[in-house]
Amino acid sequence: MILFVLAYLGGVLTIVSPCILPVLPFVFARAGQPFMRSTLPMLAGMAATFAAVASLAAIGGGWAVQANEYGRYAALVLLAVFGIVLLFPALSDRLTRPLVSLGARLSQSADKESRSGGSTVVASLLLGVATGLLWAPCAGPVLGLILTGAALQGASVGTTLLLLAYALGAATSLALALLVGGRVYQVMKRSLGAGEWVRRGVGFAVLVAVVAIGLGADTGFLTQASLASTGTLEQGLIDKLHPQQQQADNSGSSVLMQGGDAMMSGNNQMMMSGNPAMSGSNAMMMKGAPKAGGAEALPVEATMPSLDGAVQWLNSPPLSMQALKGKVVLVDFWTYSCINCIRAIPYVKAWAEKYKDQGLVVIGVHAPEFAFEKNVDNVKKAIGDLGITYPVAIDNDYAIWRAFDNQYWPAHYFIDAEGRVRHHHFGEGDYDGSERIVQQLLAEAGKANVSSDIVDVKATGAEAASNQADVQSPETYVGWQRSQNFVDDKGTVNDAAHSYVAATPRLNEWGLTGNWTVGAEQAKLNDKDGSIYYRFHARDLHLVLGPGEDGKPVRFQVTVDGKPPGDGHGFDTDADGNGTVTGQRLYQLVRETGAVGDHTFEIRFLDPGVQAFAFTFG
Repeated sequence: MILFVLAYLGGVLTIVSPCILPVLPFVFARAGQPFMRSTLPMLAGMAATFAAVASLAAIGGGWAVQANEYGRYAALVLLAVFGIVLLFPALSDRLTRPLVSLGARLSQSADKESRSGGSTVVASLLLGVATGLLWAPCAGPVLGLILTGAALQGASVGTTLLLLAYALGAATSLALALLVGGRVYQVMKRSLGAGEWVRRGVGFAVLVAVVAIGLGADTGFLTQASLASTGTLEQGLIDKLHPQQQQADNSGSSVLMQGGDAMMSGNNQMMMSGNPAMSGSNAMMMKGAPKAGGAEALPVEATMPSLDGAVQWLNSPPLSMQALKGKVVLVDFWTYSCINCIRAIPYVKAWAEKYKDQGLVVIGVHAPEFAFEKNVDNVKKAIGDLGITYPVAIDNDYAIWRAFDNQYWPAHYFIDAEGRVRHHHFGEGDYDGSERIVQQLLAEAGKANVSSDIVDVKATGAEAASNQADVQSPETYVGWQRSQNFVDDKGTVNDAAHSYVAATPRLNEWGLTGNWTVGAEQAKLNDKDGSIYYRFHARDLHLVLGPGEDGKPVRFQVTVDGKPPGDGHGFDTDADGNGTVTGQRLYQLVRETGAVGDHTFEIRFLDPGVQAFAFTFG
């Protein structure tokens, strides 16, 4: 119930948000019409359309976002026609194309109802639908919380109701504004005796708003120019009404927050909401689990949940509970750009190979953190590069994730031959203890001659174990939804192109130079010669990167303290700091060979289009 209240109040606050300004002319154009037959249907259509489109965007992936873009283009054309007809009413008789005629009817239906029999309610409702397609409220903490929870929980009535509550809150504010604005509108018409000029003025305002939305000024210039901002107000509501969030150090796992909290992943730091704190790369989160040696009896934690819901299986046909009967199973939740997962995979591969003939089945459940990790082709390439040969379930809808009530990357669940969860481990580390669990469960299953030695893993590159004692920099997201420690206290300019200039970062601060568009999940470079810099303290520095939409490789150069990295270069750079972004993945850019200290890292891109997602350290 708290989330519904938050959603509604967050929507109410939209009226003081700068990005709502381009929509107001469409609303005020209905001033003077009957509220129940004109204003209310328009607001209802607007709210319902926003809730539907936002629901699709939250749960439907990239195709829905693309569909929404086409909807925006169509709505821009329709509303431009609406504005033209308001500005030049005589043109409506000359327009013959269906789309233009529809725009004319939408703009003039109320005035002509008595003569033509047209429905004011239907016209206003259609106008509301068109406006709803254009309406993109500034996504503050409340809407971010709702959309993230929607992406995690999947399609549900609750998801749509939350988004509808947000939309209804905004519609409430707009209705109040219309009530006041409509009176002003009518006074202008009576006092000036120039109703036609008022009408044309509204039409001009509509056209200006259409141009502003088409050029992105509604989320760019207006956000910068206006003094009104809802972010602080919304965050205050969250602080007062939502359960208190806690900060905890975590160097061995990433966490996906459920129950409406933001999706977070923490190489070194995570946001938690009522969850136990995790600390140390070798720390374990256990519920009644045994000591590392495995000598104690293992408790029964739960029955193994179903593996149904994967959108695809790689390296294997779909595995059912029946197919796994009598097998010891290790379920590994991972995602391919997560550095914690990458460093754990060499051990999981070694166990899969060593014990496969003794009854162990390893199943990787790939649950994506970033949108590009939903691309099955990307996952196929990643498992090829990582040398993964055991079955991998593609859990793009988080069906298996939710069935296990999981919250972490990586997360290992150990299931005995009777299909019972007997142990789990979250994060990196304690690999010897985990292997002892496998040995114990195989012995319980009656397997003879189970090996008692421990695998000797020699991982290299990004898979090498973290030098955790020297890591003093947290995982840092570049997208505004989870960004922190940006060098400028004002933060980034969200969802709009902006030119950034260099500043002097303190430890764990980062910044941009050049022209970038910072989105919710990533920042995109709009021109060549842009850079990202970070003042860090760690042996290894990684950055999740991807090329632009066209897929063209992006060349880059890395410097550390203004110089080429030399022997301290990472796996994806040479001694001169040169490298190329060829795919959407994690890139290891720095691996210090000497004493670890504070250093300023910078990566300069020689080509436009690159997308940057998150820093991680080791």
